[in-house]
Amino acid sequence: MAALPRAAPAAEVFTDEAAAAGVDFVHFNGMSGELYYAEMVGPGVAVFDYDADGDADLFVPQGRMLGSGKGAGEATFPPPPAERATGRLYRNDSAPRAGGPSVLRFTDVTAASGLVADGYGMGVATGDFDNDGFVDLYLANFGTNQLWRNRGDGTFEEVAARAGVADPSWSVSASFADYDADGYLDLFVVDYVDFTIHNHKPCFTSASARDYCGPLSYPPLPDHLFRNRGDGTFEDVGAAAGIAARPGTGLGVVAADLDGDGRLDYYVANDQMENFLWLQREPGRFEESAVLSGVAVNAMGAAEASMGVDLGDSDGDGDDDIFLTHLTSETNTLYVNQGDGLFSDRTSVAGLAAPSVPFTSFGTAWIDYDNDGWQDLLVVNGAVRLIEEQRRRGDLHPLAQRDQLFRNLGGRFEDASSGLGSRQEVGRGLAVGDLDADGDLDAVVTNNAGPLRLLVNRVGQDRAWIGFRVVDPKVGGRDALGARLEVRTAGGRSLSRRVRTDGSYASASDPRVVVGLGDETALREIAVTWPDGALETFAPLPLRRYHTLRRGDGRAVAGAGDESAAGEARPTAGEARPDSAGVAPSG
Repeated sequence: MAALPRAAPAAEVFTDEAAAAGVDFVHFNGMSGELYYAEMVGPGVAVFDYDADGDADLFVPQGRMLGSGKGAGEATFPPPPAERATGRLYRNDSAPRAGGPSVLRFTDVTAASGLVADGYGMGVATGDFDNDGFVDLYLANFGTNQLWRNRGDGTFEEVAARAGVADPSWSVSASFADYDADGYLDLFVVDYVDFTIHNHKPCFTSASARDYCGPLSYPPLPDHLFRNRGDGTFEDVGAAAGIAARPGTGLGVVAADLDGDGRLDYYVANDQMENFLWLQREPGRFEESAVLSGVAVNAMGAAEASMGVDLGDSDGDGDDDIFLTHLTSETNTLYVNQGDGLFSDRTSVAGLAAPSVPFTSFGTAWIDYDNDGWQDLLVVNGAVRLIEEQRRRGDLHPLAQRDQLFRNLGGRFEDASSGLGSRQEVGRGLAVGDLDADGDLDAVVTNNAGPLRLLVNRVGQDRAWIGFRVVDPKVGGRDALGARLEVRTAGGRSLSRRVRTDGSYASASDPRVVVGLGDETALREIAVTWPDGALETFAPLPLRRYHTLRRGDGRAVAGAGDESAAGEARPTAGEARPDSAGVAPSG
């Protein structure tokens, strides 16, 4: 698909509205000068609709004091007050505004929700594991993980031990997806390395100065695949599935059908070792195929320090490409999907290599920030080795770097980072979603030992767009994670997007799909391929608003899985809050 002419980037693409919106979260990493490995790593963030009112809420993991016998008085940075020293849940109470986006407002409802996320928080995964229509939270910790079941009345209960998913190792990321297509979301948990406070060891720079250790200083850990039994419990099938046989230094994970055989696969981003591509060769059995598929190492044959990962269609050919973030002196990496389960490293050709070399990158997301139909890249940066210049000037946490934005010109990218400003922080997590319901994707960024940033998109709403929530009544009406959406325009464009929450680093994004349409004025049809392979098409729907696509409301396509559904699409302008979540300005 040929690239469209592009307008010059706006001077300011995103503005930080966290303080104005009432999001006052500041991460506490528990550091006290000991350089414990875990203090340098997390956290992620989740954008999800916990109260099912049609807008995007936030959850942020929190750290705690590290070290046996260490007290708050020994902390490098002041800890939060005791009543706020846990992960925080912020409810979106944004108010509709005539002729413009919602006025953003969030309320801290952690205490009322019953959430007591008091572990050393790292990552978040979101998904409705019990098919009751309410999104649940899985928290990956440095220590025992938690599963918070959403009761549907604004409160949560912790059920990890009862459900069989209380992994006690150092976990960083996780993904909810239905790998066995039985209608229940299974859980893939990425464990990192076997570091504990008790086996902490000193590490040094080449100049013999104390520094943080790297992942190769500790043994790697196997990942876990938990199969959902459908009764509120899970079975660890990692060994039987073949996944537990290969320990790794995992930091990120995505679930998708990456070889086009109709079965769900997993891709794991490993830190300073080969990445894993777990292809589901037969039901419930996975084969590690990253080398054969071309996604284990870069084009030079070198394993890189992979942190974050996301899937997106970089070249507009309808399949998912893989983008990985890496360490300073390495490049971030773009693996382009050749359509047959094989990938090629196209980082340099795409213009993404040289700009990434000075940075250590963590969270990342494919985000069509200007709604022209081409998926751009947002990358969150922050070092893991002490930056000498910052240390010499007395910085207590000398790891700060600026974030980056790359604009997609039709398979090639240009650096548009000026639209993010010049702020330097220790960036880690990144999740995206339309927080103000204006039809473009906003971003939430977490910083290690720093404030959360709520980056509101100021340019995307000016172009045509359409938004969808894709749900399946067969599985309790939950979001159809793993479904693939194809928007076919009257002008002949075909735009493919995946319904997902996973990806990035340790974070979970809004499952709603926003499709930028550039200068298009109408649609021809919408196609949804459901996770079990069934295909439905839906009639054209109005632009510049959200719609709910329900399985069974479209027209089934013969020979594509379940053919029982029939009928036309029923457009809805947001189920619970049509004024704010359903209709955006038409200008």
